[in-house]
Amino acid sequence: MFQYQKDNVYFAQVTGLMEELCEKELIEIGAKNTKVTYRGVSFESDLTTLYKINYTSRLISRVLAPLATFPCHTTDALIKMAQKIPWEEIFSVDQTFAISASVSKSKITNSLYASLCLKDGIADYFRDKFGKRPNVEKDNPDVRFNLHIDKDTAVVSLDTSGESLHKRGYRLLAGEAPMQETLAAALIRISNWNGESQLLDCMCGSGTILCEALMHYSKIPAQYMRKKFGFVNMPGFDKNIWESIKGEYDKQIIPLPKGIILGSDRNPEAIKVAKENLSRLPFFGSVEISCKPFQQIKEFENGILITNPPYGMRLGKFEEVQSLYKELGDFLKTKCTGTTAFIYTGEPTLRKSIGLRTSRRIPLTNGKLDGVLLQIDSYEGSKKKKYRTEEGTE
Repeated sequence: MFQYQKDNVYFAQVTGLMEELCEKELIEIGAKNTKVTYRGVSFESDLTTLYKINYTSRLISRVLAPLATFPCHTTDALIKMAQKIPWEEIFSVDQTFAISASVSKSKITNSLYASLCLKDGIADYFRDKFGKRPNVEKDNPDVRFNLHIDKDTAVVSLDTSGESLHKRGYRLLAGEAPMQETLAAALIRISNWNGESQLLDCMCGSGTILCEALMHYSKIPAQYMRKKFGFVNMPGFDKNIWESIKGEYDKQIIPLPKGIILGSDRNPEAIKVAKENLSRLPFFGSVEISCKPFQQIKEFENGILITNPPYGMRLGKFEEVQSLYKELGDFLKTKCTGTTAFIYTGEPTLRKSIGLRTSRRIPLTNGKLDGVLLQIDSYEGSKKKKYRTEEGTE
């Protein structure tokens, strides 16, 4: 038996600084005995819940099923263990496979070399037993494996997700600095937006936040468009249970009324990309998008604003971006009565350029970029909502 079959413990990989948020989501779906670690959450689950997590989680990147954990001081130990694992119970010699690897505080310092050693061990196993070996396919393999070496301990796992779960399938085109889908979903979750008020992304770019908001409101499973999962390779995979789970969640999808989700951007090419991405989702026609800068929006009251402005590193001169953030602050203060804003920036120092006091600052990463989510709330005045500035209350 493989390790996960003995203890029913799996590992969810997550984007940096989202571990606790992902743990809450996993518990909601049905995971048990969760434990937060660096860049992940371990949890107990039966196969039914494992299928649900892969199909519906909006925040995690992958779910790994550990096959074996063993002492690994040298690459020789890695190759020898690879030759003992019954790989044919997972995939055949005629299928393709790929390996991702990471090392930390180990005598084996090169993750690429570690993955090559594991690959050689798998190839030797099949060659010795069947007289031929399966091929490696990096882009679209039949099976994916994961190797993680921490100090002198190695874990070899089956990737039950297949491709990374941040790939929803709707985004075939991206803007100049796209936000990762899992991060966009996290912003929506943190905002507590539930459709009772309007949601606006006033610098929507390629539309990732809009797409995730649509999927959230309409209860569209995160992997609704996915055709292949890694868990079909697990011994004991039950096709009937999986199809029942998929049907159960798909029946819960509800239409999106018009006028609830709004988007705008000054770049006509970005608007074109956003519309193209949205068009792959159900009810995309109910999302209202306009090609104009936020400065031309007359008002947006009593809603939720979630946006990801340029950072000034790749998309323009820093001074120009500082000016843009100041104008965004003016827009919030003068045209967004009663609105709570959630602004994600990859350059935290730009917060001061907005000129409004933040009620929360939540560190979050976007790929390899460390950023922060700023929450700016409005406060009730005598006749209108007011924003507090960085200097004090207006």
